[in-house]
Amino acid sequence: MDTYESVLLVKNEVFVFKIPPKTTNRGYRAADWNLQEPQWTGRMRLVAKGDELVMKLEDKASGELFAKCPIDKYPGVALEAVTDSSRYFVVRIQDDNGRSAYIGLGFGDRSDSFDLNVSLQDHFKYIKKGQETDEGSQQQLDLSFKEGETIKINMKITKKDGSEASRPRRTGGGSVGLLPPPPGGSKLPPPPSPQHVPTPATAGTEWGDFNSAGATSQKPSTPANQQNWVQF
Repeated sequence: MDTYESVLLVKNEVFVFKIPPKTTNRGYRAADWNLQEPQWTGRMRLVAKGDELVMKLEDKASGELFAKCPIDKYPGVALEAVTDSSRYFVVRIQDDNGRSAYIGLGFGDRSDSFDLNVSLQDHFKYIKKGQETDEGSQQQLDLSFKEGETIKINMKITKKDGSEASRPRRTGGGSVGLLPPPPGGSKLPPPPSPQHVPTPATAGTEWGDFNSAGATSQKPSTPANQQNWVQF
């Protein structure tokens, strides 16, 4: 699919100056230029094509290209503001063979330079937002397993009646629950019924007391002919 050009800004009058070589790291100063005698006067168009942005300096009448400046970021080396004025910039122009040179660019009004700043900032904000959106979409669509990545599945088995089946759990210490007796196995006899054990006789009596609870204790009388029997 072809990408169409989009004109972001047009200024019908700009001034081009010849600038001296930069001798320090302080930046460029417009006061060092011959501002009363510009080298060229013409029209400026800021044109975007996809992610590419180019400033084109053209003749106002014929539209013939005088110079172009590809801008990859702003602020940057392609377009740099001077230190002593908001109306002037240093522009790196390039030809089709890749050769470059630096020229001075100025506007007659501060509002024109303000429009240029806003157009450049909006363009690169739009490009950055589009790149972040594309990266987010790729991360959402990438569902493949990475190297060493595993997945854990928790499965529940249900019975025919819809209830969940569960395995018996082991109690602490590793002991195993008792299994039920096999069908048809022998049964143990019932335990013997408890028998009444008489209370042993106390000293001084021949027979033990068999009085029920709440009854008055009485000593049975012993016939005379049985007094010589052995006591039990």
